[in-house]
Amino acid sequence: MTDAMPFIMFASLFLLLLLGFPVAFTLGGVSLFFGLITFGTDFFNFLPLRIWGIMTNYVLIAVPLFVFMGVMLEKSGLAENLLETMALLFGKLRGGLAISVVVVGAMLGASTGIVGATVVTMGLLSLPTMIKRGYSAELATGTITASGTLGQIIPPSIVLVLLGSILNVSIGDMFIGAIIPGAILVSLYIIWIIIISVLRPDSAPAMPAEELAAFKGRAMVQRVLKAFILPSFLVLSVLGSIFAGVASPTEAAAVGAFGATMLTVAYGKFSLQTLKNVMQETTLLTCMVFTILVGATSFGLVFRGMHGDRILAQLILSANLEPHIFLAVVMLVVFVAGFFIDFIEITFIIVPVVAPIFKSLGVDLLWIGVLIAMNLQTSFLTPPFGFALFYLKGVAPKGITTGQIYRGIIPFVIIQLVGLTLVLLFPQTVSWLPRLIVK
Repeated sequence: MTDAMPFIMFASLFLLLLLGFPVAFTLGGVSLFFGLITFGTDFFNFLPLRIWGIMTNYVLIAVPLFVFMGVMLEKSGLAENLLETMALLFGKLRGGLAISVVVVGAMLGASTGIVGATVVTMGLLSLPTMIKRGYSAELATGTITASGTLGQIIPPSIVLVLLGSILNVSIGDMFIGAIIPGAILVSLYIIWIIIISVLRPDSAPAMPAEELAAFKGRAMVQRVLKAFILPSFLVLSVLGSIFAGVASPTEAAAVGAFGATMLTVAYGKFSLQTLKNVMQETTLLTCMVFTILVGATSFGLVFRGMHGDRILAQLILSANLEPHIFLAVVMLVVFVAGFFIDFIEITFIIVPVVAPIFKSLGVDLLWIGVLIAMNLQTSFLTPPFGFALFYLKGVAPKGITTGQIYRGIIPFVIIQLVGLTLVLLFPQTVSWLPRLIVK
């Protein structure tokens, strides 16, 4: 076996992915092929043990539970109530409707964490209204797609669960550490909308006064309470139980799944057919994640069996790369990979390879995990394979072009990179809150 073999395997995998082969089966197939030619039939003796280790990982039970929670909340009408209420609250401001979309995107991120559901729901509900109110198509589409991806960094996020598992970092610490970076992104989005509203008032007008006239007094209070109290209670029960040390992330996910079901009942949207649909969608998404995870684990097993991690580490160390230079290279690779492959694929292909190197360099893995999660968020927005762009285009009204959607996301991708840079320059934005809560 030559030292080049691990990199030939890596190149083969990326080539097959770019040719359009299914991710999960490509990972598994490449792993089996290179494992067989490298180790012979003995490879099949220890592979099942690694797969069994995944299937019996207690932490990963949180994945289907959080998916169930998110899908159930999608059916509850939560997003519709939040959007309508927030739009009226911020209606007097120029750009108020766009700000409300950002705030609701953040709240849905803390409630569901499912990008597709958030983007589709907000696209159906708010995009026609924003266009009708005179918003520029670029600002409207960019705000919706960017806000819909906030669930990737705002806990409870499935990406944070997966990254914590791979990096061997506490999921609770990942959730706590991601709060300030998530708040930074939300703040940057809102600041950008305010700037645009001042510089180009016609692209982000206020709502007409007659529509806001009925939204005052007791009716306003009742509507705000109905829209916010139950979702806020659910978020606090899930995250609060983790942060307070009362429940593990897996147990808190179970609380969230049950709470989302009760919330759907409270909104009068629950039925046996709804439950059936939610369970089917949860099973489909969970199977996809775990099939990719099994394939990625097989790939990592073969890669390490070929000493690929050692060879890569030696190359980096012999190049005398400082830890921050290596981190910059990894961030660039993750960002570029996001143009072509899905965030789950990046998580399971790249992260297991670089994690041991970061550990050997003495870099804080919690900080690395949050940085990667923020970087992965951009993969939903960057063409040609930005899934958030596809989701929005699928539900956009006639007249909204793909070019407008692509132009609309450019400033928000730049904002995400600015946020990533801030967290990169100030690691305490990740580490401060976990240390404070632990104390």
